[in-house]
Amino acid sequence: MVNKKITGRWRSERLGALGSAIFAEIAGWKEDALREGIDVIDLSIGSPDLPPAPIIREALSREVMLSERYAYPASRGSAAFRHKAAEWLRWRFGAELCPDHELVTLMGSQDGLAHLALAVTNPGDAVLVPDPGYPIYAASLAIAGVESIKVPLRAEHGFLPDLDAITEEQWGRARFILIGFPSNPVASVAELSLLEKLVVLAKRHQVLVVHDLAYSELAFDGFRPPSILQVPGALDIAVEFHSLSKSFNMAGCRIGFLAGNREAVGALRDLKANIDYGVFDAVQQAGITALDADMRRQLEPVAPIYQRRRDLFVPALAEAGWQVPLPRATMFIWAPLPPRAVSKGWSGRRISREMVKQAGVAVVPGEAFGEQGEGYVRIALVEPEERLAEAASRIGRFLNAID
Repeated sequence: MVNKKITGRWRSERLGALGSAIFAEIAGWKEDALREGIDVIDLSIGSPDLPPAPIIREALSREVMLSERYAYPASRGSAAFRHKAAEWLRWRFGAELCPDHELVTLMGSQDGLAHLALAVTNPGDAVLVPDPGYPIYAASLAIAGVESIKVPLRAEHGFLPDLDAITEEQWGRARFILIGFPSNPVASVAELSLLEKLVVLAKRHQVLVVHDLAYSELAFDGFRPPSILQVPGALDIAVEFHSLSKSFNMAGCRIGFLAGNREAVGALRDLKANIDYGVFDAVQQAGITALDADMRRQLEPVAPIYQRRRDLFVPALAEAGWQVPLPRATMFIWAPLPPRAVSKGWSGRRISREMVKQAGVAVVPGEAFGEQGEGYVRIALVEPEERLAEAASRIGRFLNAID
């Protein structure tokens, strides 16, 4: 007889591999500071602080009043949304996708990232994953019982994967390789040539390429992030995640999509058909409005807002004694620890904790994103310019007080 009493530990072992502990710790630091009456400027979580454009909110408000929107939606997404997403991909990247077989609607790209490994791998398989990387990358593999083969992203390579350093043995074991450019957390960008090289290598080794392009519309100084779906032959070997969360400030709506290789897209579609009933139809209609308004150039782009914030905050940090690289994309700054903290032997976790306690500014230690993240913190530009200026001022006083 199996003894089901586990002394209160009704908790799967796999949860210990999800890496959420440090984020819970950061939440605790913020709560402690708030209880102490500290005004916390939260630059830790990459959640847009602005709402969608009025045209999107108006569309959503109309749609939620329609009685027909309250039936179960299709788990694969409405035909109307999938066709509009395919139209947007053609307009934005020149990529031709079949909306019926090469595209599936998601509850945000996180939904797809969390479930893709379950759909395209078997327990014991291996996946090439970036380090540092967005936490769900590694977490999804832990859930699926898949081995992570870490691909380090280092400053000397511009925080891009050194594809030539991946061994034949690693390629041979990998089921897919996961990348994301522009990148969260390191804010690096890739030229189309890197994606072209990756497609060639992936075809040679028959490894699926999974590209996370959630920040396609958050690039600066005239840079336009490419899609792997632009590469000739990419549909044979690649899929790509897109999200409306950052591009259109629709994070709370939970809508995105996966596009690309029909077998991999179909596998995720079939898995999701057994998990959920899809995105609320009213939200899909709002997504259609967002994509259509973007193509008609009826929306103010989000990138200039974050570029202005970057151009204010990075020089202000420099004046405060903290030199950080100027990112070319995303809402993030990947900041090496300031010299004063390094001289004291502080870790990313230590400075992040002390900044909340002493300065009321919350950031995320780089180790939350992988071993290669130690020595860095991630700062999210998710506050108005005046609050970012205040944050830089507080950080300056905090750094000067380190003894």
